[in-house]
This record gives sequence, C-alpha cells and structure tokens, in this order.
Amino acid sequence: MQRRGFLRLTGRSILAALVVAAFPNAMAFAATPGQVSDFYRAVQMDDASTVKSLLAAGVDPNGPNPVGGEPALVAALREGSMRVFRVLVDHPGIQLDAPALNGNTALMMAAFKHNQAAAEVLVQRGAAVNRPGWTPLHYAAASGDEPIARLLIKHGAKVDAVSPPASGAMTPLMMAEREGHPDMVAFLKEKGANPQLRNTEGLTAAQIGERSKGAR
Repeated sequence: MQRRGFLRLTGRSILAALVVAAFPNAMAFAATPGQVSDFYRAVQMDDASTVKSLLAAGVDPNGPNPVGGEPALVAALREGSMRVFRVLVDHPGIQLDAPALNGNTALMMAAFKHNQAAAEVLVQRGAAVNRPGWTPLHYAAASGDEPIARLLIKHGAKVDAVSPPASGAMTPLMMAEREGHPDMVAFLKEKGANPQLRNTEGLTAAQIGERSKGAR
C-alpha cells in the first residue's frame, strides 16, 4: 500500500513538472490582485526593486493594468520610469509589443514621449516598427520627433502607413501637418512620403495642415 501511494505521489510530481515545463508562464497566474496593484504602483513610482520582487512573485508584466489598461512597459514609458523600463526589457517573459487596451505599444509611447533612448533599446531588441493601423511613426510624426522618426524609418517603418478608416485613414505626413511640425513634414517628404494621399474626408496632408492652422 505504501509503495502504491509512493507511486501515485511520484506520478503527480512528474505530471506537475511536465506542466511547468510546457507552460513556463503558468506561475504568473499565482499573483494576487493586491500584488498586481502594488506592481503597477511601483511601475508608476519607478521603484525598480519592488518591480523585481513582484515579477519574481509571479506578476505578469504583459497583462493590462486593471486601472489604466496598459501593460507594464507602456505604463513605464508614459510615466518616464526608466529604471523600471530597464528591469522590464531584461525580463525573460517580457513581450515588447504587448498592446494597451487602446492599442498603444511601448515603442509608440516612446515615440510620443520623445524617449529616444527607450526607442533605440526597443528597436534593437526587435520591437515592431510596423503594425496594422496606428504605428510608432504616426506618433513620432505627431510629436515632431525627427530623431525617432529617422530611427524608425532606418529600421523599415512604412512612411505612408495608414491609420484605421474609423480614425480617419491618416498617414504620418498628415499627422505632422495637423500638429504643425513643418520640419517633420519636410523630413517625411524627403523620405518619400506621398503628399497626394487623402484621408477619409478626402483631404491631403497639406489641406489638413491648412485647416488645423485655422483652428489654432
């Protein structure tokens, strides 16, 4: 009887080991709601030590913050938490392109926040410069950040990427015109952006720019 019990116990142990091997991220589900809340608070405060501790405890950095709907990388860049950013990009389970509920990725946030250092790290580690709909280049164009736009195009960003029709079918050039960044407009044209493309309203980038000037 003892031997049969031992065999049953051993069988369960082997099965558990196989499950862990097949699903290495399974421990992430062990995190409690309180730990997740503490984790995202630490991300916001740039508390790298607490972030490391909670990652080790099983918090999934790729899951959306229950409050803001952002994964940890996106939240860190929005808050300028660069110590936490460095911890996260080195984490073996991190997904560089994990999107927020609104579709933002870490590279898009880096472009919007003028964070060239983060953008360079993300691109070097394989973050997607192209994606369906809004792209990091749209965000760089809208914020007038030529160095990041140059970085993205160097790594294959589509200069005439088009946002979803529901959001206007906008190109990066249109965004630069709309936000009033003439240097970015000139740069994108130099890189081959097509000024004749039209958005869902039938407007070219130049027409969008003229309309925006009147609204300022």
